[in-house]
Amino acid sequence: MSKHTVFPAAELNQRLLNVRSKMNKENLDGLVITMPENIYYLTELDHWGFFACHLLIVPIEGDMILVCRKMERITVENQVKNARFFGHADNEEPADYVISALSELGLLNSRLGMEKNSLFLTANISESLQKKSPDVEWHDSSNLVSALRLVKSPLEMEYVRKAAIAADAGMLAAIEVIREGASDYEISAECTRAMILAGSEYPGFGPFIRPSSRLGEEHTTWRGETFRNGDAVFLEIAAAYRKYQAPMGRLVYVGRAPKDVNISVQLAIDGMNAIHKALKPGAKAGDAYSAWREVARKGGLEGYERHHCGYLVSIGFPPSWTGGSMVTSLAPNSELELKIGMTFHTHSWFTDTDCVDYFISNTALLTQNGCEVLTSETPVSLMVR
Repeated sequence: MSKHTVFPAAELNQRLLNVRSKMNKENLDGLVITMPENIYYLTELDHWGFFACHLLIVPIEGDMILVCRKMERITVENQVKNARFFGHADNEEPADYVISALSELGLLNSRLGMEKNSLFLTANISESLQKKSPDVEWHDSSNLVSALRLVKSPLEMEYVRKAAIAADAGMLAAIEVIREGASDYEISAECTRAMILAGSEYPGFGPFIRPSSRLGEEHTTWRGETFRNGDAVFLEIAAAYRKYQAPMGRLVYVGRAPKDVNISVQLAIDGMNAIHKALKPGAKAGDAYSAWREVARKGGLEGYERHHCGYLVSIGFPPSWTGGSMVTSLAPNSELELKIGMTFHTHSWFTDTDCVDYFISNTALLTQNGCEVLTSETPVSLMVR
């Protein structure tokens, strides 16, 4: 593959065929893609310009058209070989260029899908586009491409493995500098440095590094705090390779750990093992949650529930490593069928319970031989620094 190529042309072509097959089943003449992960999946477009309007138009046949800011032309020309470029100036209306592209493709009197459930499709653009296409029958097709991305090709699996190697490197580096008097700046800096040197690109978000006093703040991170003897350090990070995310998490105690912490550690380890054992081809996502929940129940936490015990991960652009606007969870009663090639961020999370806080999470890949834990270099056992 060339310097600027992430996927072989044959793989990109097959993805497009798969998308068009689903479009045909849903009787769609075209599809307007608005999620950066899905645009990347079909075209390899990899940059941060998606903060502004980026739309990929996929006709049922013919050339795809990428509509974005005119200033992105060089990036698109260097990276994208399978779509035409329609670039608008900042003082122009993006919807006008989408309408022009739809007109050129003969789609202004058609049945079209749109990814409406996207962080990057503004209400203004969506409303303007629909207003300017009165003869189009619009449908919400938010999950059409995203569902295809859940199952990874052998090449994609290899990218996730490379990301996981970098994640482990970052986690081990973060743990190494934890001590009494260390600041979360130091820990974050060493974690990020090690991940990058191990081959990671920027992750979807994080790293999340915080003291136990803020353990319940699910999505906050470092802010200049210093750790003291007896504190817990919450670490949840992800590395990325070719945009494929590999998250993981650990809880580390400073100087000393609370009494009976070993009970919680074993509970978390048993829960993680139960999740991974339940991840089997043909099983349901809810089975993994049930397995984890049974460990909690047998451990005496009868009423303890969480919203999930993990979720699928894939291509991810900021601000998320989940792979888009939604979280596809290992949730209670989920009927999602598990398939070879799915990757997961698995959680065994016991906090704010009757036992001592402890938490571990890993990236896991479902293979024909079962669940393969990719972030396996960092211990899951109790760590006191």
